[in-house]
Amino acid sequence: MAFQARHRNQAALIAAALLLAACAGGPPAPDWRSNAHASLQSFEAAYLRGDARVAKSEFARARAEASRTGSPELVARIELARCALQVASLDFDDCPGFLALAADASAAERAYATYLSGQWQGLDSALLAAPHRAAVAGGSAALAAIDDPLARVVAAGALLRAGRIAPQGIGAALDAASANGWRRPLLAWLEVQAKRAEAAGDPDTEARVRRRIHLIVNP
Repeated sequence: MAFQARHRNQAALIAAALLLAACAGGPPAPDWRSNAHASLQSFEAAYLRGDARVAKSEFARARAEASRTGSPELVARIELARCALQVASLDFDDCPGFLALAADASAAERAYATYLSGQWQGLDSALLAAPHRAAVAGGSAALAAIDDPLARVVAAGALLRAGRIAPQGIGAALDAASANGWRRPLLAWLEVQAKRAEAAGDPDTEARVRRRIHLIVNP
């Protein structure tokens, strides 16, 4: 049975999904592949809804299944999937899991990791998937044209990390996270919006945003 990537425009998740997918009409997928695919999907859902315990467990299972192949490139793609979700949720780190495997990753995967890091000087954006190339070239104005909502939020996070986000980019990330019920990134982006309203001396907007945060935290 063939699995299809839900996030067709997001480089890391495409890579992981294609990597873990069985070929249509071919022999049954090896158990490591189907197990890793299922765990990666469960990890993503748990992470976005803010269930850290389940996310940690499912990620460890996905990585362990891919590690059974002895392929650093496969495990690097799993790590990139986690990095992308962290950037979408503004949970920034140096993506140490990927860095440990970067020497055996492809040039495209290393470019995507650089893109996620926000260190865009010298970045070869031609190696990125189309939505992320557009974000590098067009900034926040390009986000509205990204069809896949998770790719849109990841791109917004990369723009913020690179110091290139504009108010419309924050709005695009908020709208995508809210429409999909992604609690973790939504709270992170609302905090950004609230702090910017405070810095701009706009107490009414800040209060409205804080009420949204309270509603999410105290359902």
